[in-house]
Amino acid sequence: MGKKELKTKIENLKEVFFSMGKVIVAFSGGVDSTFLLRMARDALGTENVLAVTALSPLYPERELKFANKTAKQMGVKHLLIESNELEIKGFSQNPPDRCYLCKRELFSELKSLAQQKQIPFVIEGSTLDDEKDYRPGKKAIEELGIRSPLLEASFTKADVREVSKSLGLPTWDKPSFACFASRFPYGQEITLEELKQVSEAEDFLIGLGFKQVRVRHYDDLARIEIHKEEIERMLDEPVREKVVERLKMIGYRYVTLDLQGFRSGSMNEVLR
Repeated sequence: MGKKELKTKIENLKEVFFSMGKVIVAFSGGVDSTFLLRMARDALGTENVLAVTALSPLYPERELKFANKTAKQMGVKHLLIESNELEIKGFSQNPPDRCYLCKRELFSELKSLAQQKQIPFVIEGSTLDDEKDYRPGKKAIEELGIRSPLLEASFTKADVREVSKSLGLPTWDKPSFACFASRFPYGQEITLEELKQVSEAEDFLIGLGFKQVRVRHYDDLARIEIHKEEIERMLDEPVREKVVERLKMIGYRYVTLDLQGFRSGSMNEVLR
């Protein structure tokens, strides 16, 4: 990406914000939503931006703490709303359109909140990269009239990381994260107990220093995805032994390592 082209995208993004005036930002604390929040704040001022984060069993506590800290550092008002996706009809059965059910519920709440607070727009952080994978949640976003400024300004994930780095945002090299429901194969029921199991397993692996982690959950079997360059370290005897011991303690009977390494949306491979 040339500097001139990226500069044009930034200017286009600012124009998108100027046209909206006041916004609610669906804020998870991830790479894209943090960049979106910062650019919205810079364009519109703190008084015209409200960051909203859902308290959900689908996200680890570390992400919530990070989101709260980041919004505070930006000086943006941050609101937490309760969200229990397991109560959404059909969600826990984990159908292929699970993300549609979730996004429909969440963004309906944000739209209602926006109306109460007389804020004309709700925005979220999709980029051009999100167009490449199966994203049923996109349908809900379109149906509800939620705006995606980064997509409108043609930002890629690489663009977001590059500008985030220049702005000194702590998320510029943060690993990507998807909700814990994405760890379950379609059709396998999602329970609160198993969500906690996945969360505990991933927390343990992150604590060992693995940067990008997914523990795909198949009842009593864990399929671990990490970056390819970290696989060798995982197979070192002291580390391998610790991982097996801990994950079995958590409740898994079988602990496996995916030799393809981490890839976003690997559970969607069965749909292609």
